Amino acid sequence: MKKIKVHYIGLILLMLFSASISAKPNKAEKAGWKLGVQTYTFHKFSFQEAIDKAKELGLSYAEVYYGQPLGKDIEGKMDFRMDKETQKTVLAYAKSKGVKIIASGVVACKDEAEWKQLFEFASAMGIEIITCEPDYKHLKYVDELANQYKIDVAIHNHPKPSAYWSPELFLDAVKGLSNRIGACADVGHWKRMGIEPVTALKMYEGRLKSLHFKDIKGKVEGEKEQHDVIWGAGVCDVESILKELKRQNFKGLFSIEYEYNWENSVPDIKQCISYFTTTTNRLF
Repeated sequence: MKKIKVHYIGLILLMLFSASISAKPNKAEKAGWKLGVQTYTFHKFSFQEAIDKAKELGLSYAEVYYGQPLGKDIEGKMDFRMDKETQKTVLAYAKSKGVKIIASGVVACKDEAEWKQLFEFASAMGIEIITCEPDYKHLKYVDELANQYKIDVAIHNHPKPSAYWSPELFLDAVKGLSNRIGACADVGHWKRMGIEPVTALKMYEGRLKSLHFKDIKGKVEGEKEQHDVIWGAGVCDVESILKELKRQNFKGLFSIEYEYNWENSVPDIKQCISYFTTTTNRLF
């Protein structure tokens, strides 16, 4: 009987030890790298389903996109104009799954009144980063709001004809603005535009707030699309990108934006996360 008790005690201690190890943050997390998901990855699903998938993936952060249906239990769509009760319901659902809504976008507002409404929404929701592509004429006002509400702005680089598709365009536009105004680097869009991500990230040093992180397929003659692939399997040289971010002592959000296998992308994303964890644990 005593031997059986000792055996069970040993098993319990082993389980507790294993749990304590798995609960520890990996090296990237300790360095201030936050791995989350841009919910556009799951745009064929509702916000609630996207948060469920984030939980399934073990992710603690989400960047929400505007226009996503909220779900069967919440009327409406993700919108910075939503009423306060809906805001509370949305936050409560994310919290119940252990997911923080840390960022939102990509958004462009039509006038100063909309920009103010957006920042008021972000403040109420505890959002730390607004991912956007403002008209040049609104940049100074956006800078004022960013400092007033203490929320970072991350300007995104959609491909041409976006006003910020190249690093030079972004850097010229933000000259003289405060350090609240930074960049959300979409490394896949850069690569599609013929811009090497590592080179562009070096130009962004000191202005980088977040990333839309991805790897993409190489060009194939006769194919128009360079779709997303599992990280490390494409042409973005993901490891070199991670090394450059480590060199910069970057601290911030990596939003997984996986734009392929839309109906069943979770298995692919699990492999991306595994690559990220293995690589960063080796780099740090």
